[in-house]
This record gives sequence, C-alpha cells and structure tokens, in this order.
Amino acid sequence: MKELKLKVALIAVSVMLLAACTNNEKNAELKNIPFGNKQNEPKITDVAEDDKDKETESKDESADTDENKTEEAESDDETEEEVNDRMPNEENVYDQSSILAIVNRGETLDPTYVPRDLVTIEVPYVNDIPMVNQLRKEASDALTKLFDDASKNGYTLYAVSGYRSYDYQAELYDNYVLSHGEEVARMFSAPAGASEHQTGLAMDVSSEEVVYQLVDTFGNTDDGVWVNDNAHRFGFIIRYPYGKDHITGYMYEPWHLRYVGTDLSYELYESGLTYEEYLWEQGIDVKN
Repeated sequence: MKELKLKVALIAVSVMLLAACTNNEKNAELKNIPFGNKQNEPKITDVAEDDKDKETESKDESADTDENKTEEAESDDETEEEVNDRMPNEENVYDQSSILAIVNRGETLDPTYVPRDLVTIEVPYVNDIPMVNQLRKEASDALTKLFDDASKNGYTLYAVSGYRSYDYQAELYDNYVLSHGEEVARMFSAPAGASEHQTGLAMDVSSEEVVYQLVDTFGNTDDGVWVNDNAHRFGFIIRYPYGKDHITGYMYEPWHLRYVGTDLSYELYESGLTYEEYLWEQGIDVKN
C-alpha cells in the first residue's frame, strides 16, 4: 500500500512539473514581447474597408470563377509525377527540402540545412525576433489565407514562432535541459535537427485569450477550436494532437501548425492519424 501511495505521489509531482514547463518554458521566446508599448504593438495585416469590399464583390466573384476554371485546366495538364509529389512517397518524405519531409527525433535535419525561400510572414505576430517571423513562401501564403479566414469568421490569431535555425534550436533545448534535466525537457522541446521549425514549415500560433502564450488551454478557446477544425483547409495540420504523445514523442500542442499542403492535410484530418501513423500505413517505415 505504501508503495502504491508513493507511485501516485510521484505521478502527481511529474504532472505538476510538466504543466509548469509547458506554461513557462515553452514561452521563453516571448520574454521580449512589448505589451502596452504602442510603438511596438504586434504588426497587424491591413484589412480592406467594408464599403470597398462591397463595390468590388461582384468583380471578385467573376474573377474567382475565371480563376477556378484556370486552376481546373491546369490541374488537367498535371503529370502523374506532379500529382504524386503532393503526397508522401519513399523519396519526398526523406527530402529535407520537400514540404512533405518527416522530421522527428528519428528523422533529423542536417545542421547546415536552411530553406532557400524563407520570407517574412504577413500576419499579426507578437515576437520581436526577426528570424522566427519567417516561413517558407508557400507556407507563409497559406498562413495568410488561414488568418484572413479566421478574421472573417470572428477569430483573431497571432503568430508566435516560425523558422528556427539549427543553432538557435540547440540553444533553446540546451537551456531547457540545464533548467529541468533532459528527461523533462524532451517532453516539450526538440533537440537541434529534430525540430520542424528548422524546415520553415511550422508555426506556433496563439491568441489574446491566453495572453499570446503557448499553452494547451489554447485548444479550448474559441480561437483554438476554430484552428483545430479549419487548419487543414489551408494545408496545415495540428502536428502533435491530444493523446498521441506516445507516437509523436511530444505533449499535446494545439498551437503547433505544420504545413504539408492540402492534399495531405485533408487525409490526415479525416483519418485522425498523426503523420508518423499515416506513413506507416503507407508502408513507409520512418523512425521515431
């Protein structure tokens, strides 16, 4: 009986420590956020005036129709190889420059890898570190569409942390290890080379309701629920979903979005599988 009580106590302490790490250490990058300083307020993407939108609405609908027809025509001309490149295969999942690259502790990136098409994001952000306000061009464009659609539906999102270099991730992880030990640190942070942020395809998002922090309670907010239900429409997935930590190796992170393109994002959303599980079902034996 004493042994059982001791085990229960140890589990309770572990849970409390883990919660503290999630709420505090995952937000290390936010220490320089200038709240209340109007000269340094989060950058907000300009929104067109309602009257102007009404005047151009009919023109936009016509343009959208023409654009859809063009896209359909282009789609008909796509080769089988181009179509296959939008879904995982034995080659592109191991290509670190592919939007379908698998990255985890078992499948890591080269220390020298830097995406060639990084751009500064065009959405509201709260971090004053220029590097983390970048994504690859395709992912950045998709993020803009996601944020715009959220805004149109009454939700306000903020970007917190995007691209991180190998060296920057190494510094973050080493600090976590020094503060909490590796066993705890590895539950909420990735070693250098094992972070999706290095791909330039991952963005952490948050909202005002949780004070722009990276916490699991974001998933219970109206903004977080909308993200969970709609991110796939823009090519993003919740990379570390609830209850899948034994597969992904990381705690539930409702804030961590990974861009994979809409073909795969719909597949993963509808199947409820993590990226690792999906690849295993496809016969691709990725490590983790």
